[in-house]
Order: sequence, then structure tokens, then C-alpha cells
Amino acid sequence: MNAPLHREIPAAVLNDASALAQATQQWDADILARLTEYIRVPAKSPGFDADWARHGHIETVLRNAAAWVEAQKVEGLRLEVVRLEGRTPLLFFEIAATRAQAGDTVLMYGHLDKQPEFNGWRRDLGPWTPKYEDGRLYGRGAADDGYAVYASIAAIQVLKAQGVPHPRIVGLIETCEESGSYDLLPYIDALRTRLGEVGLVVCLDSGAGNYDQLWLTTSLRGMVAGTLKVEVLTEGVHSGDASGLVPSSFRIMRQVLDRLEDSSTGRLLPASFHCEVPAERLAQARATAAILGDEVTRRFPWAHYDCDGAATSVLPTTDDPFQALINRTWIPTLSVTGAEGFPALADAGNVLRPYTAFKLSLRLPPLVDAARAVQEMKALLEDNAPYQARVTFDSRGGATGWNAPPMVPWFEQALHAASEAQFGAPCGYIGQGGTIPLMNMLERGFPKAQMMVCGVLGPRSNAHGPNEFLHVPYAKKLTAAVARVIASVP
Repeated sequence: MNAPLHREIPAAVLNDASALAQATQQWDADILARLTEYIRVPAKSPGFDADWARHGHIETVLRNAAAWVEAQKVEGLRLEVVRLEGRTPLLFFEIAATRAQAGDTVLMYGHLDKQPEFNGWRRDLGPWTPKYEDGRLYGRGAADDGYAVYASIAAIQVLKAQGVPHPRIVGLIETCEESGSYDLLPYIDALRTRLGEVGLVVCLDSGAGNYDQLWLTTSLRGMVAGTLKVEVLTEGVHSGDASGLVPSSFRIMRQVLDRLEDSSTGRLLPASFHCEVPAERLAQARATAAILGDEVTRRFPWAHYDCDGAATSVLPTTDDPFQALINRTWIPTLSVTGAEGFPALADAGNVLRPYTAFKLSLRLPPLVDAARAVQEMKALLEDNAPYQARVTFDSRGGATGWNAPPMVPWFEQALHAASEAQFGAPCGYIGQGGTIPLMNMLERGFPKAQMMVCGVLGPRSNAHGPNEFLHVPYAKKLTAAVARVIASVP
């Protein structure tokens, strides 16, 4: 169960203006340079770089982060690079409590592995070419989520500098998150006795509805990922000779996907992939829609084009801000994120291709079990293939989503106080469409912990895509806000 409701926030002893000034100075003088170097390293997650160990990029960013943390000489901090055989390494730190009654431990989380390059970057930008422009640091990974370890330590330094008593603090910085965090649970098991009784989790790996207030993530969708392949021939043949007789692998692919998705609406057809949205989340979505308005849809880089002399653009699935928030957080949705079996346009001759393969990403509502969805999806796609084609769905597994536990009074008060202090506005609540497998792991392991899941991925920051950026002014305020919340832990 959650922490007792009678626990109150300690006396407010943190000077918020000084906290922001210190965080700003550290970001400007040090952290920004560290993240600039971090962006240069193509530390792709193991799911996108099978030779990650040999390439050494993950090792480089981990060692750089560890060296920086040690150089801060934070009083009472002990740091260790933990290694389990055959797994990506993990950075672990712990800081002793400085108050008489230590209370529960605060767990701070981040990751250093990155998504792959993707295409479409602005001509003057690139995934591994950092550029700082108008308060935005462009490049792959700094916002998702290389900044977390630096911001976490900076927040702790704010507390230390002001002599604010704090509880025991531990940190987990993993290097497998973008691949589904499959290495993380073994580390949590190995470190469980050293983690202690966790009362607050600070996860700096999420999004923000705008850059004008602190945002708490209230839910995360789950995910099923895998490769769907349709094979009809052992080699390509002349399309003029074979088409009309040999069934197109692409047409069969369309038929198979029609079992899963209504292509006219995007609705997922299996009822078990849907769930009821809790009333509290509906109410929060309505409040957030009132704050953000059409920014909920305007935040994406819609394609613009000329139609009969009039400028127009692609339309979203809905222009209702409330429904848009629900669609991207509580409605299951299928995306095709990669394809194989297609030659480049310049190389495409009159050949009927032997196979078509799609990489699928299915986002699940927070309360739908991913393991069950994987099995149902595999059977749905593979069974009774048209023309007895060879249809296979090879899943990388799934991750069940997460719905935040109820907030206890001290935590809710601390969030609003921190947001008002640093942004002049109350904390906002927003669900996220992405997946952070860690959150379910931590909630199972530490059921009474409050979850401060937040981050810098606001409008147009474009994590995973081209022109990804870190909004530095927001990151500075977030750093100071985190310090305020930690100081408020009862």
C-alpha cells in the first residue's frame, strides 16, 4: 500500500531562487558541455547494435558519466559501475541520509543508451553532431535521457549547498532502456538489499505537455514489438510472368494486418487489446486539455503542401484536445516502424518480390497485459494464412504499461509547490504514449513508493526522430524542482 496519509512535508527550508541559480550555473558551466560530448558518441542500445560490447560506445558514455559524478565530490556519495555477465553495465550510486530520521530511500533513475540515427535531420544538424541554438541542444539522446544522471546529481548538490537535510538517495543509470530494459530486473534483484525501502522514485525519462510548468506522468502505454514476415517465393521473378498467378506478398500482408486493425479508422480489432479508462485519468485529461488546447495536436511536424493553390496540411485523427490525449495514452495503436524486402526506388525493376517484412510496434493501454497480447497477436497474424503463404510473427517480447498509484498528500503538495516555485504555475498531469518498462518493475518491488515520473520531452522535442533536442531552460528549472520535492520527502 502507499505511504501513510498522515505524514507531512518537512518544514520548507529550501531557497528556491538560490536552487535555480545554482542549477543554472552548473548547467551553463558544466553539464551542457558534458552533454555535448555525450551526443557525439553513437551509444545505440543493444537492440539496435548487436556488437555494442565490441564497439565500446556504451562503455564510453557510462565511464564518462561515472567520471563526472566522481569529480563532483558529493559528500557521502559512493559510486560503482556494476556488471553482470553477458549484460549491459549499470551505474549505481548511493548517498547517506543527512537527517536524524532517515525515513525511506529516494531512488533516482535514468539511462544512457540511445535510439538509432533515423533520417530527416535538418541539413545543419545530425544525430551525433551536437548543436546549441536558442536554448535547445540538438542531437540524439541528450533529452532521452542522457541528461538524467547529470540533473539528478545537480539536484542533490543544490540540497548539499544549502545544507538541507535529505533522506538516503540511490541512483540507477542503466544502458538497456531503449531495448526494453531487459537487463534491468537482474540488476534490481542483485542490488535489492542495497536499494533499501524506497519511498520515492524520481524517473527523469518522460515528457512534458508544455515548457511552462512541471508535468507529472500519470500513465504509460505498454508495447508489443516484432517482425511480421510474409514469404511466397524463394527468389524474385519477372512480375510480368508471375503477377496474377503468384500472390503478392504485400497483398497478403495487407490481408493479415486487416485481422488486427481497421485500416479506415486505425482501431485495433481484438477487444482484449482495449481497457476501460479510469475515471481519474479522464478527469485529468480534461483538465490538461483545457491547459494545452490545440497544442496537443500542433506539437507534431505535420506535412504541408499546396492543393489547388491553397496551403493545407495533414489532419490529426481528432481535433478535440481531450480525445487527442486519450488516443495517445489509453487507446491501442499499431505502427509500422520498418520494412524489408523492398529494393530502393532507383533499383526497383519489374520483379515480383519473394517476401515482405514489416517491423511492428503495437502500443497497448496501460492496464493490458503485454505477455498475453504477444501470444494473441502471434496467433491472429500467423494462423490460416491466405494461399498457405509462410507468415511468421517474430516478437521481441512486450512490456506491460503502467498506471500511477494514487498520490499521497505530501507528494501532491510537494509537486505543486515545486512547480509554483520554479514555473509560477501548478503541476500538470499527463499520460504518455511511450513505454518505460522500469516503472512496473519498481512498483512491484516497492509498492509503497510515490512515483515522480517526469522529463524534458515537451512539444517538438522529437525523441527517437530527427532534430531531437533538449530544452535547456526547462531542464534547469526541472533540476531545481526535483531538489524541492526530495527536500519535502517525509
